[in-house]
Amino acid sequence: MAQNSNQMINHFLASNCEWLRGTGPENDIVLSSRIRLARNLTGYVYSDRLEANEQHRLIEEVSRAVQSAALLKDSEILEYRNLKDVDRQFFLERHLISREHATEKGDKALVVSKNEVISIMVLEEDHLRSQVFQSGLNLAEAWRLMDKIDSELDSKLPFSFHPTLGYLTACPTNVGTGLRASCMLHLPGLMMTKQVNKVLQALSKLNLAARGFFGEGTQASGNFFQFSNQLTLGQNESEIVDGLERVMRQIVEHEKEARSYLLEKRQEKVEDQIWRAVGNLKSARLMTSTEALGLLSLTRLGIDLGFIPNLSKANLNALFLFTQPAHLQKLNGSELSSGERDQKRAELIRNRLKDVELA
Repeated sequence: MAQNSNQMINHFLASNCEWLRGTGPENDIVLSSRIRLARNLTGYVYSDRLEANEQHRLIEEVSRAVQSAALLKDSEILEYRNLKDVDRQFFLERHLISREHATEKGDKALVVSKNEVISIMVLEEDHLRSQVFQSGLNLAEAWRLMDKIDSELDSKLPFSFHPTLGYLTACPTNVGTGLRASCMLHLPGLMMTKQVNKVLQALSKLNLAARGFFGEGTQASGNFFQFSNQLTLGQNESEIVDGLERVMRQIVEHEKEARSYLLEKRQEKVEDQIWRAVGNLKSARLMTSTEALGLLSLTRLGIDLGFIPNLSKANLNALFLFTQPAHLQKLNGSELSSGERDQKRAELIRNRLKDVELA
């Protein structure tokens, strides 16, 4: 388990991450499913109060447990003292760490599997934030794997647990199971038919949170929404996972109905929006990340609706990552200014879409 971040980043640059593979159930609407567990270790105060020597001691203890865990044998341990800011941003863009974990000071670490199915943030808000990703609407499989990983780590680390309250966490909303289940959905149909606000209002009544493309603290953009449970106390893990999956299936059906309506009643207008987006992507010389996300979202809808047969979803999905700031700089091999990134982003997209013929 070497700690060479450059090797790991180069490996990731040559592959697509799990949540953008474009496979799994309902993958035309559901990009990914994620299970996250919050855990803390007895004998330590919470992360934000740990002294530097205690941070280092906790990372060493977690590292020993990870190195002896059979399910994590294909993982790397990256200590943040060896990472540049752009490296942290790179892992954030791949959804392997949170915005807080990328930006807050202090000694931290990341455990990540080479296939990017598993990531463990060490010293985020809690001592451990373990995550499992699956493509498509696949929460049950994500929970099955996470449960095995958690059981193995529980046998090696002294997790803080109360017989009445359950797992103890830094934030009271995570007390109990410590489990957050979430799905990333692409909802252009509901956005175009102006039904998405009704969906969001209904979800808030069910104690479900809606966030943007990069999770907590971000707004929805590019027609992407991340939905997750807000409460963990008073429910067991299966109830949380099953409950979220039922709601996600309802949203999927609403999105399918909206897309059918658009094809039946507004096909010419929808096609026009999609091909204008493709035309802009194929010809622009400068492009911001926000603009790219919106145009790529429409192009993805075009693939799903069968308008763009000669572009694979996996290749299109890769552009959602490689057009992000840190990915562009890693591909370029050097730091880039904002203007240089806009130029490189447009150039990258043009090259990747050069074989797509305009209708």
